[in-house]
Amino acid sequence: MSQGIIQAVHGLIVDVEFDNEMPSVNELLQVDIERKSPLLVNRLENNQRAVCLNINADTKLQRGMKVTANGHGIEIPVGDQLVGRVLDALCRPIDGETPFNSDSMEHRDIFRLPKISQNFIKNTNEILETGIKAIDFFTPFVKGSKIGIIGGAGVGKTVLIMELMHNVAKTGSGMSFFAGIGERIREGQELYETLKASNLLGNTCMLFGQMDQNPAQRMLVGLSAVTLAEYFRDQQKKDILFFADNMYRYVQAHNEVSTILDQIPSEGGYEPTIFSDVKLIEDRLSSTDDGSITSIQTIYVPADDLSDPAVQMIQHELDAVIVLSRAVAEQGIRPAVDLLRTNSSLLSPEIVGDRHYVLSLQVEALIQKYESLKGIIAIIGESELSAADRADYAKAKKLIQFFSQHMYVMEKQNAMPGEYFTREETLKGVEEIIV
Repeated sequence: MSQGIIQAVHGLIVDVEFDNEMPSVNELLQVDIERKSPLLVNRLENNQRAVCLNINADTKLQRGMKVTANGHGIEIPVGDQLVGRVLDALCRPIDGETPFNSDSMEHRDIFRLPKISQNFIKNTNEILETGIKAIDFFTPFVKGSKIGIIGGAGVGKTVLIMELMHNVAKTGSGMSFFAGIGERIREGQELYETLKASNLLGNTCMLFGQMDQNPAQRMLVGLSAVTLAEYFRDQQKKDILFFADNMYRYVQAHNEVSTILDQIPSEGGYEPTIFSDVKLIEDRLSSTDDGSITSIQTIYVPADDLSDPAVQMIQHELDAVIVLSRAVAEQGIRPAVDLLRTNSSLLSPEIVGDRHYVLSLQVEALIQKYESLKGIIAIIGESELSAADRADYAKAKKLIQFFSQHMYVMEKQNAMPGEYFTREETLKGVEEIIV
């Protein structure tokens, strides 16, 4: 093992100088003190110096301390002992429950790509029912697909992903993984309590790198969660439901690290490696012969600007996009889905059938007509419209209200019982309105 000496400490950045063999990028180093503080090699300079990230933000590190290279990257324990637990970015338990012995478990490097299967899973077009009308109708969940929930602050992204996790976990469809990336501690606690009260923790793994933690940990927690999901997909041949909240915070964490490293920003002020940062995690959320990973990701939209470069970058990796609108939320409609901006490449006759597909086209036409008539009605009033326009306008209003429903995870807050609708019930409800 090669050894080095700390030459400088600048907050999260630690410069380590080596006299002999240099470590590799993404290799893990340990400071030779009692705490064995981990350092992650970010880049190499002049064949002698390694610029590292102080993962635990240890403030006790000093110039002159000895450092030892481990010869491998960040390795996390994987196995059944982690199911039902709440873990940090390095898969250490943070739920206060009985600790597990990670020394006896298999370990995997979070940066090492899994072996590529010779035969990728064929498109089964198997639809996963969520019980949420707006989602099952406009953006059907297909096994192995990637779905994004996009919206600004306070429009209900986390509530919606909690409801999805609650509903899908209740059906017992595969295993659920939750990666909390840079979100509020309160929201993580609420999710944990909700799943615990519903006896759904037994089939769930939860990893958190929350808002109070340094950007290095927020950057790594997503990769740790994906590595763990890959293990259960490949070794135990399970179908995985992977929830990530929030993918924008993942980019933001990389951006903070990039700023600390004095890298020249790219478009929109983001890190120059934004494309590879997003692809690194998105490409691993894939399906193989052994099992599938269906991912549901929330994406925060800064200043409600859907054209933000980071939002666009993540959106290009998705099969379906659920857009939550502040204007809809202000009307008291939950979930606050923008029915026109929400779209899915999976909404096709081959996947959902002719009946569902034709109904979606009819609903879209009615909602578009509703939006165009709103401006006219504001000027001349609804009574001045033709009979056909009045009928279509009334149908569209009913549809907008129809796609609103009460959430199970909000029962304690609004004292309204949660609702679950099968896809057949949703289609029948739409037909009753538009026919």
